[in-house]
Amino acid sequence: MLKTTIVIVTYNGMNWINNCLLSCKGYPVIVIDNASTDNTVEYIKKKFTDVSLYRQEKNLGFGQANNLGISLALKEDSDFVFLLNQDAYLEGDTISRLINVYKNNPGYGIISPVHLNGSGTKLDRRFAYYLEYDKNEYFYFDALKNNLSVIYDVSFVNAAAWLLPANTVKNIGGFDPIFFHYGEDDNYCHRVLFHQLKIGVVPEAFVRHDREFRAEVKVDYNSSEYFYRKALSYKVKYANPNIEESETLYLTELKELKALQLRALIKLRFEKFKNYSKLKDVLINAYVLARKSRISNAEKGNHYLDN
Repeated sequence: MLKTTIVIVTYNGMNWINNCLLSCKGYPVIVIDNASTDNTVEYIKKKFTDVSLYRQEKNLGFGQANNLGISLALKEDSDFVFLLNQDAYLEGDTISRLINVYKNNPGYGIISPVHLNGSGTKLDRRFAYYLEYDKNEYFYFDALKNNLSVIYDVSFVNAAAWLLPANTVKNIGGFDPIFFHYGEDDNYCHRVLFHQLKIGVVPEAFVRHDREFRAEVKVDYNSSEYFYRKALSYKVKYANPNIEESETLYLTELKELKALQLRALIKLRFEKFKNYSKLKDVLINAYVLARKSRISNAEKGNHYLDN
């Protein structure tokens, strides 16, 4: 019998963890807690005694905490690892449906259920973008015609509910540590596609992603958060092994920033000059990390995982 282990990363997850873990009944569950400061750990210990809980002394970030959970699952001889967000809830026999699809479609490296909103009354708003016409021209037409296929190819689906066959992990590895939080799933999808595996969504399997009432945080231009996000976008872009002209694109972008920097200086716009200078440094530092990542991840292997 095939073994599937669910891996959940928690961080101050009291709003969701009860529903999340209740939905995982019947499967072994590994929880990696990223140094929560609320009652998450104590609650799990008290109410879900069968869960394997690993509390961290510091926040490892989403990717590295998942890597720890994936490594532990593989050491327990799991055939599949199912990554589940703390704010997501499985519906019914979702995992078994995904596995059945994989058995007949072993060319997929990541298989995801459809993401609904927290109440299960409509699609998760962001998830809907992954299946729009330019990403998959068949899904919505097939749905309207009541003629859905068993799986639909996409170029990306966020890691809130991923079925990862052990073969995927052994060939692709874990999440790249250059991404602390956000961007890690983009990078992983890039690597899966680079190594000739596919990413698919199964329309007959569902998960609820309870995030629709979370407010978007506005980022002030030139704030520390702004530069963090710029660094993140640079790393996602230039660590992508599918982009052969990565270095050319980087040099062009660097040249443009230098030109903007010089123009600001000539016009005595010193604040803009300072900001462009900082952005240039962010780009250079991000590219150094991304280039090393891109070269390493172009090779198959269980990167970033504990053997």
